[in-house]
Amino acid sequence: MKVRVIVVALATLALGLTAPPAQAASATATFAKVSDWGTGFEGKVTVTNGTSSPMNGWNVQFDLPAGHAIASAWDAAQSRNGQHYTFTNPSWAPSLGPGASASFGFTGSPGDFPGITGCTLNGAPCGGGTDPDPGVPGRPGRLTATGGTGAITLTWTAASGSVDGYRLYEGSAVKAAVSGTTATITGLGACETRTYTVRAHNGAGESAPSDPATATTAGCDPGEPGEGLPDHFLTGYWHNFVNQAAELRLSAVPDEYDLIAIAFGEATATPGEVVFGLDPGLATALGGYTDAQFTSDVRALKQRGKKVILSVGGEAGRVRVADAAAATRFADSVYGIMTAYGFDGVDIDLENGLDATYMAQALRALRAKAGAGLIITMAPQSIDMQSTGMEYFKLALSIKDILTVVHMQYYNSGSMLGCDRTWAYSQGSVDFLTALACIQLENGLRPDQVSLGLPAGPGAAGGGVVAPAVVNQALDCLATRTRCGSFVPPRAYPGIRGAMTWSINWDATHNWNFSKTVKTHLQGM
Repeated sequence: MKVRVIVVALATLALGLTAPPAQAASATATFAKVSDWGTGFEGKVTVTNGTSSPMNGWNVQFDLPAGHAIASAWDAAQSRNGQHYTFTNPSWAPSLGPGASASFGFTGSPGDFPGITGCTLNGAPCGGGTDPDPGVPGRPGRLTATGGTGAITLTWTAASGSVDGYRLYEGSAVKAAVSGTTATITGLGACETRTYTVRAHNGAGESAPSDPATATTAGCDPGEPGEGLPDHFLTGYWHNFVNQAAELRLSAVPDEYDLIAIAFGEATATPGEVVFGLDPGLATALGGYTDAQFTSDVRALKQRGKKVILSVGGEAGRVRVADAAAATRFADSVYGIMTAYGFDGVDIDLENGLDATYMAQALRALRAKAGAGLIITMAPQSIDMQSTGMEYFKLALSIKDILTVVHMQYYNSGSMLGCDRTWAYSQGSVDFLTALACIQLENGLRPDQVSLGLPAGPGAAGGGVVAPAVVNQALDCLATRTRCGSFVPPRAYPGIRGAMTWSINWDATHNWNFSKTVKTHLQGM
């Protein structure tokens, strides 16, 4: 027990939080990080009434660093304004006697949590005293950006503390200064993508920047990349390998699928190079499926109006594009495979990391070779799209003008934060699908570039399997703000592109339940 007390005290000092002053009796609140496991943390705040009078209620407020959020709390009532959190005594404990203490706890994410800042207890510094120095304001919260004709409008939630005004930044340049919580940047061209942050300021200085927000002005032509695909379409992955799912020739893919992604193109020992060939084990399992038959089946699918693309990577894929030479090799090798098999494009499914800068260079070089009709899709894991600072999200935004769609994988992830940054939503629920899709929709991607990726049924994923009817419900919630769960998106996205499933083979294993249910719904949207 003594060891634990010492550890908590050291944690408090390490996080730069004040302890109650010895020279005067006062009410204090102290924070300790109880645990941190890399993807999340647990914190605890102890309120102590060091005065000689009862404390009739307590109110603790503090700020969290950018990118961190509290998912759940106990033994206190919680509210939030951006990165600013307020905790008040629970209804069943309205007062705190002289010398008494009360604690509340919370969990949040991600891990490596550095601690809280700007802590106050009933309006006074948490370390005690009655004349707090207001200092610089807290960070503005939940910055959103919306593109229009030649302009981008930004809104945010007010910063805590004393605020004289706000400055909008693009990089290090100030683009606007306002007194309220909205601003419009004008004078922009057509289809320009910009990223902004906002800082509050007063006489003591500027706050830390808000989380970034990205938007694109009107005037983009979304029709070229993936031309010929329906407004709302269904994508499925086809296995070029043998596992527990049904083995299929490409000719067995049903009409419900509009876009077929061949899984997978693989890496060689040469960085950036991709190779593809029909898997010998699959060929044997299908009774002698030849490379020529496969290529003929690709042509037949395209004659039926389908699009067929090569997916690069997968769970075990190690394709690495980390310099200009690798980017060139990627473009050259993928284009060679497209030419040989008649593929319409490429899917980026690199679950072991990517470099946004050089992968963007590779994809632009590939488009220069293949032409404006090149289909480019992406299949990031849910963790890869939690913020615009992550490499997958940066890649999507940097190639937005040539990107067809992002099929994020809403599975195998556990609980994740949504765009409201309030709760960690549980996978396998309609709220998980809608709240996480909202992150992409509110941070720069067009609705026609966002699609929901789900397993086709049990066995296809370790977690996140939902009934196809739940996928349809989520699509309706995002498109019309109806049939939602507890999360309702801030606006409707009628152009939401559709759904993807892993995989066509698993769908066959489950009597085509996914494709028949979801495709019919997409046709009616």
